[in-house]
Amino acid sequence: MKNVELLDCTLRDGGRIIDCAFTDYQIGDLIKKLSDAKINYIEVGFLRDPARKKYEGKGTFFNSVKEIEPFLSQKNPNTQYVAFVDYGMFDFDTLDPFDGKSIDGIRVGFTKKDFKNRWADVQRCFSIVKEKGYKLFIQGVNSLAYDEKELKSVLDSVNKVQPVSFGIVDTYGAMFLEDIDKIFRLVNGFLIPSVKIDLHTHNNRQMAFALAQEAIRISGDRRLIIDATLEGMGKCAGNLNLELIADYLIQEKHYDLDFDGILDLIDGFTFSFKKSHSWGYSIPAFMGGIYKSHPNNIIYLTEKFRLGNRDIKNILSMIDEETRHTYNYDNIEKKYIEYSSMSVDDESALEMLRARFSEREVLVLAPGSSLTRYGKKIEEFIAAEQPTVVSVNFVSNYPNAISFFANKKRFDDMISEISPDRVIAVSNVKPSRGELEISYDRLIDRRYRMFDNSTLMLLELLRILGVKKITLAGFDGYSTRVKNNYCKDTYFNERHEGEYGEINREVGNRMKDYIETVGDHCEVSFLTPSIYQKYM
Repeated sequence: MKNVELLDCTLRDGGRIIDCAFTDYQIGDLIKKLSDAKINYIEVGFLRDPARKKYEGKGTFFNSVKEIEPFLSQKNPNTQYVAFVDYGMFDFDTLDPFDGKSIDGIRVGFTKKDFKNRWADVQRCFSIVKEKGYKLFIQGVNSLAYDEKELKSVLDSVNKVQPVSFGIVDTYGAMFLEDIDKIFRLVNGFLIPSVKIDLHTHNNRQMAFALAQEAIRISGDRRLIIDATLEGMGKCAGNLNLELIADYLIQEKHYDLDFDGILDLIDGFTFSFKKSHSWGYSIPAFMGGIYKSHPNNIIYLTEKFRLGNRDIKNILSMIDEETRHTYNYDNIEKKYIEYSSMSVDDESALEMLRARFSEREVLVLAPGSSLTRYGKKIEEFIAAEQPTVVSVNFVSNYPNAISFFANKKRFDDMISEISPDRVIAVSNVKPSRGELEISYDRLIDRRYRMFDNSTLMLLELLRILGVKKITLAGFDGYSTRVKNNYCKDTYFNERHEGEYGEINREVGNRMKDYIETVGDHCEVSFLTPSIYQKYM
């Protein structure tokens, strides 16, 4: 069964790389030739309020369907023509009734924030589209943002309004095959049979084509619409390539599409834009996929500051998730300054540490209270195994022990107690006496809430150094059943007392991920009891 239709969105999503500034000739020519190539749907551009983007007789940001009408004077009956509206950027009450002379349908995109805060009005807008006589296509931006309960709630509303399609949207190019399998099966199982599933992907992880094939493979009887652009044209990483998915459908599914016509369009259309604009997979775009960031953030960091790929990744990770979905250049500059103050060239320090730690077992002393309760056991272990001892945020009395500091207050309080040559300091503590200094950004992972846990930062350093055996003591976890969770009363901090359970789970899950990462080349064990042992 041929259940797949193609939607070309070159004039809309592809056009974002040039602010949709196509000439009238380009718009009309592309629409005609895509229709001739037997593309099922053509997205001709955006509908926007004039206060946001005034249509001045050029480009594909339109203020009314009447402005689109001249480009559709010779409509192909086998093709449907649609425009895209971002909820909140167009007044649906001003929408002209359908008269058959302009577009056939409207795709309405909404965000999770819209779902949480304005859902009743979003649904009102859906109803207006249908009441005015247009076919309705619903696009839920960033499908990965929804949990199962939220997505089912959205689909319940979608089923009631009965649009042509509901979209699974990989807004930031972050999906893997496992993601599309999970989301598609959920949507397919909950969506009424009459509604098609639309798939809109981006290529940050070079997964767009694979995701499209996977959706087709698991679609069963469900009718699909696959979005694509000529040569993947689009901002930053770009979109699914129309020519790739068309070729797949022709070769593997025996679809009747004019592939030569699509190739001719690439020669005559996108070729000219590629001379002055670039798109497609790149390392910065890949970082945008990892951190689900708006492409403007990537472009700004690349062009404004000319940063290296690792720096872009680290700055993106410093921006909270909801803010990353939009772009705020003042905020990016603030994060750049903050990041620059903590980033250091630590290559020589790492080389020195690799020489010092090579082939050595490391005993990590975290400041938990078990250090006191199991002091004799720790002394016996050190005597028998002769490990390199590293204490976390305190100065140990064991001979030749090294102190690792990632907490500035502890560092400032204790620095006078130890020689600089026995200190490893993370750059955020601002060492100044010649201590070995390691970049803060190298040791953290902002995907986790407790990204700056000092013991986990040390473990990450030991992974980088290639240590083969790590034993942990004093990494107890937090308990409300003991008076003090630390080996010294002066370390006690009440700030997180009400969050012990959540912190233990977060750190425990990070330990589990760490063990899975290093497990085939590094042995990790606990010398003293720890809440985190159950996560191993």
